[in-house]
Amino acid sequence: MNPAEIEATLQAAFRDCEAAGCALTEQQKEIIIQAIARQHSPADGTLDGTATNPLQELTTEERRSFWEYIKEQQQQGRDWKIQLLNDWLMSRDSGKVQFIRDRYGLQWLNRIKPVHIAEYAESEAQEALRLKVGDRIEVSNGLWEWVQETGPCQREWYSCTVVQIKEAYEENNTTTSCIVRLSNGAEYEIQGVYSWNHYNWRWPQA
Repeated sequence: MNPAEIEATLQAAFRDCEAAGCALTEQQKEIIIQAIARQHSPADGTLDGTATNPLQELTTEERRSFWEYIKEQQQQGRDWKIQLLNDWLMSRDSGKVQFIRDRYGLQWLNRIKPVHIAEYAESEAQEALRLKVGDRIEVSNGLWEWVQETGPCQREWYSCTVVQIKEAYEENNTTTSCIVRLSNGAEYEIQGVYSWNHYNWRWPQA
């Protein structure tokens, strides 16, 4: 089933629910959308067997528009991907990123992961996708011990979950820190998460 057929099927299902007097809530629709997205996302994040960042397939102008859209949704506290999928399912125009639906489709969109956006943001010297409570990230042991690229104590990465975000304001500067919980239950605070400690955490690589 191609993206257009998936979209048409979901729209028809939502209309049938409304006609039967049991219209779905927005949250229920989002759960369905996410489930469909997971089913149609390549598990290994590859295209034709070769690892790639899907954003590289966009033109420079398309990447710029896409990045602006992501930042606008973040400022409004929205999940950009869910917002975009809802636009598609409700047949709403997506403005500056309508080209994603018209040219690339659902399968391309589902390949986009936080690590891809962070990679693009770093290459463009822009602020990476901002963290929120519940995000899964990886942290380096460089946060709590001295590590070397070569030597007895090398850099290692550990999976964890963001459980709290804190911001401190001083004059014209804002410093963000977050608390993460490791798989063993231990919690650790990352100070300067977007500044001096930016290189000690990353989005999951798989």
